[in-house]
Formats: sequence, structure tokens, C-alpha cells
Amino acid sequence: MSSTRPGTAGTTRICPHCKATILESSSVCPACQHHLRFDPAAAQRAQQTTSALRVEGTVRHPSDGEAWEYSMVLSIRNDRGEEIDRKLVGVGAMRPGEQRTFALTVEITAGGDPGVRSNGARRH
Repeated sequence: MSSTRPGTAGTTRICPHCKATILESSSVCPACQHHLRFDPAAAQRAQQTTSALRVEGTVRHPSDGEAWEYSMVLSIRNDRGEEIDRKLVGVGAMRPGEQRTFALTVEITAGGDPGVRSNGARRH
């Protein structure tokens, strides 16, 4: 959980459905997509959400050879290059002839306290 005070940008909580750490401001869990509370302003905030980054790629295993194993790892670095979070998102295997598509999306929503950094720390 975040050490910032409730109501400030970057404050987090636990989704009661999937137990993922999510932003306190979320009306819908981005991990499991369950609705968390009724929020009449959520539709307006959703319109203000911008997809700042989207990367998608497909890996196809050739028709011959052994099975391939994969690990999908996500890391986030601050402006000084320091890693502030790292998650193993998923693992699996692909048999000959199979393919997997991996996608990463970063969504930005305006709002909250402008004195809070993206990692939840207060600016001085």
C-alpha cells in the first residue's frame, strides 16, 4: 500500500476481488475489471484517460524444434533510471506452431495532487 495520504495522486489500495494493488481513485479494477464502487464522475474521468504508450508484439514458434518457455517481466524506472517496481506478469510455454501476443499499455489519468511524484513520493 502507498504511504501517501488518502485522496492524493498515487495512493493505492487492494482490489477486494483479485487482491491486485490498484490506485485508490479507480472505480474499476484495471487487473480484473470488476466494478469497485458507483462513481458518477468515472465516465468523465475515463474520457480524460490517455494511452501514453502501447506496445504489442507477437512471437511465433516455428513448426519444428522443442517447446519454448517464456517469462513476461515488467519493470518501471524513474527519471534517474532507478527501478521502482518489477513484476513477473506471466510464464508459459509454446509448442511448435503456436504463437503468443504480448501487449503493454500505459494509461494516464489527470487529477490528484500536483505535488506528488509518479512513484507516490512527495516533491519538496
